[in-house]
Amino acid sequence: MPVSLTTRPATPSDVQTILALIQELADYEKLTHEVVATVETLTKTLFGDTPCAEALMGCVEGVPVGFALFFQNYSTFLAKPGLHLEDLYVQSAHRGCGLGKALITAVAKIAHERGCGRYEWTVLDWNTPAIQFYESLGAEMKSDWRIMRVAGDALEKMAQQSLQA
Repeated sequence: MPVSLTTRPATPSDVQTILALIQELADYEKLTHEVVATVETLTKTLFGDTPCAEALMGCVEGVPVGFALFFQNYSTFLAKPGLHLEDLYVQSAHRGCGLGKALITAVAKIAHERGCGRYEWTVLDWNTPAIQFYESLGAEMKSDWRIMRVAGDALEKMAQQSLQA
């Protein structure tokens, strides 16, 4: 019997589930030490007065078992907005049933409907199953670009160097 797969916008009542899924994702990526998100910070940044991101829940038989979290960015070359998929995660017991594809394509539909010029995300270089999955959907690996990141104390130090202090 086929399972019922659905995607839907996340609501404030999903925040505890989103946090649990983020923690599972971090464990899978061997990055649990980097998770400092809380129910309170997720509630504020996803559903507060000025939301920073959006999320879709992926459900099997009505039960959330995955999520896609994304936010708007901008391409100066295209002079158009874009969407950046920050996280896509489906619990291991539910992988292979089509829910990951449903989530990633649902965000693609949102990007298309909003007139975005592109939809992009990052993937860890060791995550071969994810890379193969993304490529099967038509995604192109941009091997000539590298992510630069400033966080924590380094971000504070950089901010202090600003001429507009």
